[in-house]
Amino acid sequence: MKYLCLDFEGVLIPEIWQYVAKEIGSKELMLTTQDLKDYDELMQLRMKVVNEKNIKLSDIQEIVKTMNPIDGAEDFLDWARFHFQVSIVSDTFYELAWPLVEKLKFPNIICHHLNIVDNRIEGYQLRQQNNKQKVVEALKSLKFEVYAAGDSYNDINMLSNADLGIFFQAPEHIKTEFPKLMTADSHEELKTILKSKI
Repeated sequence: MKYLCLDFEGVLIPEIWQYVAKEIGSKELMLTTQDLKDYDELMQLRMKVVNEKNIKLSDIQEIVKTMNPIDGAEDFLDWARFHFQVSIVSDTFYELAWPLVEKLKFPNIICHHLNIVDNRIEGYQLRQQNNKQKVVEALKSLKFEVYAAGDSYNDINMLSNADLGIFFQAPEHIKTEFPKLMTADSHEELKTILKSKI
């Protein structure tokens, strides 16, 4: 049986924090895992900004509810779920992502939790360290053939440990840094690559 692991933001949905950044006018929140390799540094920055600006979890959730999947993502995901076991493996948080999970017909998603106190984001709880890589390793230990697609630094270990790892619309500086990984610039290109593995 073949398994497909997909990053969420940048592959199926827009970057949540960038979308929030545009809504509230914050340049700092525009930074993503395409910019910073250290995930904890990025999250500490995000928590600092939202608390300095007194932005509550409910404020972010209301913004996320106005978001939609990337054009083509729903059709691609429907196709992928017909041909593969599929999981979204993401460094997002259930508390933020769920409205978009609903819009994609509730695919399986493996991600993290935010620590919330009185509607304030106080911290975050990783499912486990290096979660994306460990999900791939666990699936392979169960004798699945694993394919994966992602777009950022935090996807590299997942892509490198999969039987086939594919960059999806990754920026040039990341593709140049990891030239051995395949690339797809659209959902149709990603589908074409995966069709050869069905």
